Amino acid sequence: MATALSRTYRPKSLADLLGHETNVMLLQNAAKADRLGQAYIFYGPRGTGKTTTARLIAKLLNCTKRAADVKFRATGEPCNECVPCLEVDGGNSLNVIEIDGASNRGIDEIRNLKESIQTAPVGGGRKVYIIDEAHMLTGAAWNALLKTLEEPPKHATFILATTEYEKIPATIASRAQRFLFKKIPKVLIMEKLTDVAQKEKIAIEPDALELIAAAGEGSFRDAESLLEQVRSFDGKITLAEAERLIGRAGFQKVERLAELIVHNKGKEALVAVAELNEEGQNLVQFTKDLVHYIRKALTLKLNPGLEKIFELDLTKDEIARLGKLAAAGEQQRMLALLRALIRAYGEMRYSPFAMVPLEIAIIENVSG
Repeated sequence: MATALSRTYRPKSLADLLGHETNVMLLQNAAKADRLGQAYIFYGPRGTGKTTTARLIAKLLNCTKRAADVKFRATGEPCNECVPCLEVDGGNSLNVIEIDGASNRGIDEIRNLKESIQTAPVGGGRKVYIIDEAHMLTGAAWNALLKTLEEPPKHATFILATTEYEKIPATIASRAQRFLFKKIPKVLIMEKLTDVAQKEKIAIEPDALELIAAAGEGSFRDAESLLEQVRSFDGKITLAEAERLIGRAGFQKVERLAELIVHNKGKEALVAVAELNEEGQNLVQFTKDLVHYIRKALTLKLNPGLEKIFELDLTKDEIARLGKLAAAGEQQRMLALLRALIRAYGEMRYSPFAMVPLEIAIIENVSG
């Protein structure tokens, strides 16, 4: 059975973590000074590297080369060659215990954890407990874990990963170092997907890769899973094929409809929506993308300085076209249009007639 791309190309060192420069710097400095903590909370959207970073810390804490070589320790990275490093990469390290907080959320599981934590780690090093989806733990489980987090054994480190930080009790959060993992910019996802496609000899057009990167919505894992999905296509993967295979319209179609609406070309806009529907595109997702695009145009109109921020998600040509659209649109009309599209998006999510709210939003706000 082939290994998933997201596992094959999982970062092996802190330096490989893209889009998290501040986190990397802090953790590398802590590793260099041999001051890695005993309790961490990693929080942020799915697929942004929380569990991967937890495993990297596990490697740092158990790497025998770091323990023996002071000069190598100054790199702040694991060696990826010693037995403990290879065991963590292979998922068979006895010193790394991964717990799914969604299915092991009760007090009994935490009591078992507290019992196992008393045993010494195998072959020295440190025991690392990684609790995924930590926000799913029950109140009783948190209370049982509280004292252990406050005074953990010297040989143990806890790493809690969550997508819902606000559900972590304040008493727990105050006892851990907290690291935010933000969504990854589309430009960085594109760079990695391009590298993966070259290494895996996947024939795919740049526009198709851009669509997959956008569909990942800030998640490396989601984007790599989509690339895995389309790689089975027989022949070169074009933008049209990628749209069909993953069920999402490309950026050019979002851009085109936005231009038609802003320039008051109502008839053409309705034809474009009908074509999208005939192609079987996900109109709910398309409307969401359209909202984000027109939002960018409106905010760029009010503050041209935002162009620097948009460079993380758009190419220079795309930003140039966005700037022209912003200049062509009238502020109050674009604001009304944005409100109508947001309302349409909310209605489409629960309507059996997904196309209708979008058409109504266009008809109400486009005169041509």
